[in-house]
Amino acid sequence: MTGAAGSARLLLTKIKTNCPGRRGVHQGRVVFGAIEEVVFGHPAAGAVVAQMDRLGTRRAFLMVSGTLNRQTDEITKIKDALGERCAGLFDAMPAHTPREAVIAATNAARETGADLIVTVGGGSITDGAKAVQLCLANGIDDIEGIERIRVHKGVAPEMNAPTVRQVSVPTTIAGGEFSSIAGVTDRSTNVKQMLRHPLTVPRATILDPGITVHTPEWLFLSTGIRAVDHCVEAICSRETHPYADAQSVKGLAMLADALPRVKADPADLDARMDAQIGTWLSMGALAAGVPMGASHGIGYVLGAAFDVPHGYTSCVMLPAVMRWNAHDNAERQVIVAAAMGYPGRDAADVLDAFIRSLGMPRSLADVRVLPEHFDGIAEAAMRTNWIPRNPRKIAGPADIKEILLLAA
Repeated sequence: MTGAAGSARLLLTKIKTNCPGRRGVHQGRVVFGAIEEVVFGHPAAGAVVAQMDRLGTRRAFLMVSGTLNRQTDEITKIKDALGERCAGLFDAMPAHTPREAVIAATNAARETGADLIVTVGGGSITDGAKAVQLCLANGIDDIEGIERIRVHKGVAPEMNAPTVRQVSVPTTIAGGEFSSIAGVTDRSTNVKQMLRHPLTVPRATILDPGITVHTPEWLFLSTGIRAVDHCVEAICSRETHPYADAQSVKGLAMLADALPRVKADPADLDARMDAQIGTWLSMGALAAGVPMGASHGIGYVLGAAFDVPHGYTSCVMLPAVMRWNAHDNAERQVIVAAAMGYPGRDAADVLDAFIRSLGMPRSLADVRVLPEHFDGIAEAAMRTNWIPRNPRKIAGPADIKEILLLAA
């Protein structure tokens, strides 16, 4: 899509005037997170060593992609650069971060006496390390113990703060490396549960576009749509504010420009860098307290119960959620279409065409989720943290089913 950056420059007035229900001065609270640095455009191996030097840590426990470890030399380069400071390695974190793998990684990290966790991989590994930090700090060594640290009814329990922190080298662009939230799946119920603590966010994130060239195209591009989803649901939230808008609108414009360039030329490191920076911006609103909505809420259920990859849940659900929400927030959706380079167009149509142009799935049927599953999905989605924050009120499972039918 073209013209996204130019259109974004025209949005300041729209952002100010198209905020429904606002009277008087803006009100809100932005809490700056515990991430200390974002390093971008530098090779990962040297950047990891530099972070250990900065932090004064001596024993790094690597949590890495098994594919990267076995099929490329990227992990070897990091291990060689670390030398004796590499205390151990775990490369068996499945998708959706199951409890069992979290505990296995925790016990391995505890045995090594690690004073830093370094992740190299996608969102499941990043989230896994966040969970490991909390398990280490709270003496958890079995899957039942995770009950003590997970969020219950939107509230994180009292717990010890992590002391072994994390540095992240992401290979996908869903954005979890900029968040203090982790999703961990309870396989006994097929429910993804949230863990949250301010200090689980990585102390530093290293954005190396070169290491992402090994990521399968479908995974890189679909997680890019996950980042688009962060921008879009933030822009459309009733709880957004100008600080969040500035990051979401710019992030969306960068992603709308960069992802097709990566699709056209997978070796284009400039495009990959732009996509990574757009992803970084996409997480600014969430970090600043702006909630996500129904696309994320339903996506949690699709991932945990049906093993749909995170990026694919956004590819399938986001346009449908936008169509359902337009009844209440059409004026905010105008901003989305303009940021993507199509001012005046229907935002759901723009997103639909954009996702299709990248060759991503566009229906629940495409990801093997069928109408007979909708009742169960709707019931489970109502129990997620994001559904109550959707900009159009979702009164019950029947409303969720309406959205699912739009995505069928």
